[in-house]
Amino acid sequence: MNLHEYQAKQLFAEHGIPVPPGGSARSVDEALARAHELGGDTWMVKAQVHAGARGKAGGIKKVSGLDELKSVTKAMLGSRLVTHQTGAAGLPVNTVLIEPAQRIARELYLGVLVDRARERIVMMASSAGGMAIEEVAATQPEKIFTVYANPVTDLQPFQCRQLAFGLKLDAAQVNPFTKLALALYQLFVDKDLSLVEINPLIVGGDGALLALDAKVNVDDNAEYRQAALAALRDATQEDAKEHAAAQHGLNYITLEGDIACMVNGAGLAMATMDLIKLHGGEPANFLDVGGTATAERVTEAFKLILSDTKVRAILVNIFGGIVRCDLIAEGIIKAVEETHMTIPVVVRLEGTRVDEGKKLLRDSGLAITAAESLTDAAQKAVAFAKAGKR
Repeated sequence: MNLHEYQAKQLFAEHGIPVPPGGSARSVDEALARAHELGGDTWMVKAQVHAGARGKAGGIKKVSGLDELKSVTKAMLGSRLVTHQTGAAGLPVNTVLIEPAQRIARELYLGVLVDRARERIVMMASSAGGMAIEEVAATQPEKIFTVYANPVTDLQPFQCRQLAFGLKLDAAQVNPFTKLALALYQLFVDKDLSLVEINPLIVGGDGALLALDAKVNVDDNAEYRQAALAALRDATQEDAKEHAAAQHGLNYITLEGDIACMVNGAGLAMATMDLIKLHGGEPANFLDVGGTATAERVTEAFKLILSDTKVRAILVNIFGGIVRCDLIAEGIIKAVEETHMTIPVVVRLEGTRVDEGKKLLRDSGLAITAAESLTDAAQKAVAFAKAGKR
């Protein structure tokens, strides 16, 4: 789960990480109020979307005077910001962040994430702040410095000083940087984050360090113990179908094809999509209903599939291990009846009580095509998709 910049900066401030003064606004009047609170006559207006490269896309603007602040805020709010991370549709701008403009002497990068290969939390720093860290790694790897936290002793002050020396900070900046880095690491651990970045971390005109931007990703698996963070989720920044799926315990990812897949188990779902591609089709989604799929969950999955107007065929591939095939068959029948399905449905069942499940499907009187194997199912689904029209 991603947080907006203004939400991330609130977390930073709570953990003693220096951030600029500022406030969020969801209307022009609120933006003007934030500007009055901040004082001065030059501010930054920053679109709040879950995507990077906002500045290059016109989502971060420097304004002078209240009239310009008003016009820029009015243009941003209600628009859709398109960056290289959003796709052509872009993301809706419902909130902006108003901050005073800053004098910048240097731009640095500082981030924390999990290195799964080393099974360690890694802190990365770079003197090439303001650039995408992936681009820096590809073109200027010598500018990236890393230290790894020992899971027993955690990140140590001497490691933070190593990063400070690598960044060539002044002697007076080493201790503030060490304090900031340790606070960032503690935030990462305390809040069960999967990624936290400050890009750029600036050295201001007075030599002080300041987190000019903030990116925070929360580990979805830890949301149950981070209720306060989970409450900050902004569903408008997520794919509508993917968000709806999550509310029913479904794992769903929208794809570009026309053959919808409903499978129990991520590995089986990947194999199903591979077979569809192998036989000349294109999957419309990744949809894992889970190992304990119920009739209700299957019905919701079908409703989700039908909300995609590109779908011309549906392939259901279920292995009945934990859940019985006859119960899945009952769920499929119920879903087809409730949704008044007109799209061809191909079902491949295997596992516990598979014969009973197949019999239920045969006796249903519904337009459900049974398949004897995964290959057979994929071939039939591809044929239906090529022949059918929604």
